[in-house]
Amino acid sequence: MKPKVIIYKKVEPSVLEYVQEACEVVYFEQLHADNMQAFYEELKEAKGLLGTGLKVNDELLEKAPNLQIVSNVGVGYDNLDVPALTRHGVMATNTPNVLNETVADTMIGLMLATARRIPELDHMIKSGNWTSHITPEYYGVDMHHKTLGIIGMGRIGAAIAKRAHFGFGMNVLYHNRSRNEEVEKTYQATYCSLEELCQEADFICLMVPLSAETTKLIGEKEFRLMKKSAIFVNGSRGATVDEEALVSALQEGEILAAGLDVFVQEPVDPKHPLLSMPNVVTLPHIGSATWETRQAMVQFAAENFVQGILGYRPPALINPEVLEIEK
Repeated sequence: MKPKVIIYKKVEPSVLEYVQEACEVVYFEQLHADNMQAFYEELKEAKGLLGTGLKVNDELLEKAPNLQIVSNVGVGYDNLDVPALTRHGVMATNTPNVLNETVADTMIGLMLATARRIPELDHMIKSGNWTSHITPEYYGVDMHHKTLGIIGMGRIGAAIAKRAHFGFGMNVLYHNRSRNEEVEKTYQATYCSLEELCQEADFICLMVPLSAETTKLIGEKEFRLMKKSAIFVNGSRGATVDEEALVSALQEGEILAAGLDVFVQEPVDPKHPLLSMPNVVTLPHIGSATWETRQAMVQFAAENFVQGILGYRPPALINPEVLEIEK
């Protein structure tokens, strides 16, 4: 008899068929108020969960006594209480690497769109307000040969550094929990303190995972250290930034502009003050959202999933210590 598992995210038929070869699949294209009770009923017998965004903590795990693995579709896993999963003997997996290049593309595009005011000027034309030659009030700023500060030099940070160094001739500074000698050698990146990075960089790109240590990592102090001409870009998680401090920094001219792919509340409140600022470029958390990359992420999540269900170590196991727990 095949083990029962739950997929709570819309997936391509090929992925569904792949999982169904090994498992009895209960499939929810998405979770909402009308099907949550049915989801909880199925959870009682489920040995696996595959999807994204669901808060998996002690409360949910108490409802899932047979659970063996939770496969997160995404590199970030702040929705997973990893210590709780480990205590319950449940493997947790994510999908690193397959999205690095795509997210790096998005961050470079967001920096460029913010610097050159592309969405703002696009709107001006489509609104019928382009009536004469462009005057200096509509000028942007160069990105090439400026200094880029990357906070969080993981795989995605390194992919951004590669594009910045070779594509735009940028000087790269970075701040990280530990030094990355490879990016220093390959992209001539310079390791520095967070304070120095904020003071020196023309563009600042935040790419850290969300944790207790990184919550509101960038706030009033950091914005005040930045150049008045600085452009701040966040591609990590919304909660890594103090949004009130960001609003204030933009309103008071402490920084020039911001590009945001993430917000504290998602979807963001349409009345949020950041959305009314012409010098803020906003995206709906689409860093990895291309057909090719999202398909690769789901396929990787499914491979993690099936390997764990069949009793093997998944390729991207977040909590390997769970394998030492006697069941």
